[in-house]
Amino acid sequence: MTFCVAIHTENGIVALADTQITRGAERNSKTKLATVQGVEGTAFTMTSGLRSVRDKTVTYLEQDLKQAKSKPTHIYQLVDMFCEKLKQVREQDETALKKGGLSFNLHATIGGRLADDDQAMLYYVYPEGNWIESSVDSPYFTSGRTSYGKPILDRLLTYTTEMPAAVSLAYLAFDATRASVNDVDYPIDVMLCSNDGSLR
Repeated sequence: MTFCVAIHTENGIVALADTQITRGAERNSKTKLATVQGVEGTAFTMTSGLRSVRDKTVTYLEQDLKQAKSKPTHIYQLVDMFCEKLKQVREQDETALKKGGLSFNLHATIGGRLADDDQAMLYYVYPEGNWIESSVDSPYFTSGRTSYGKPILDRLLTYTTEMPAAVSLAYLAFDATRASVNDVDYPIDVMLCSNDGSLR
């Protein structure tokens, strides 16, 4: 399974994801949080769900970005491109996945700042290929094993939380999840995107 959280504060975005991949009885480590190449600015994707769907969607997206005559200049435009590729993969693979007893369940969080964005932006993409944007009264998204860390975030996190504190809350939400289930664990990936677009 997975635990992913992205927090949008007034100073930027904090993203944290575990790296556990479960295949039957096997457990491996693979990143779920990655930067997007081929854009003017900085952007990242973070996903939970079937790894094969994620890899295919991201590959198609990166290929389109390489071939595009005009690059997206707003994060929402990049999100639209991702959704288009996700719908394409759904058309190609959903029937075969269902026959194999698997569901088309990719959830994605996409954030960053591109050339024409005023600040860092954060969006959540559903398996159907539709999206929502973070807001002042709803400043975070989680996916995967969400129930264990959510109370920590709901009680302590606001849009005005400073980024160092947001990192701590993201970690506490992860740790509460890790302590409660056996398919979320270290190592973790953490990324900070400031409003000026710089990544750490």
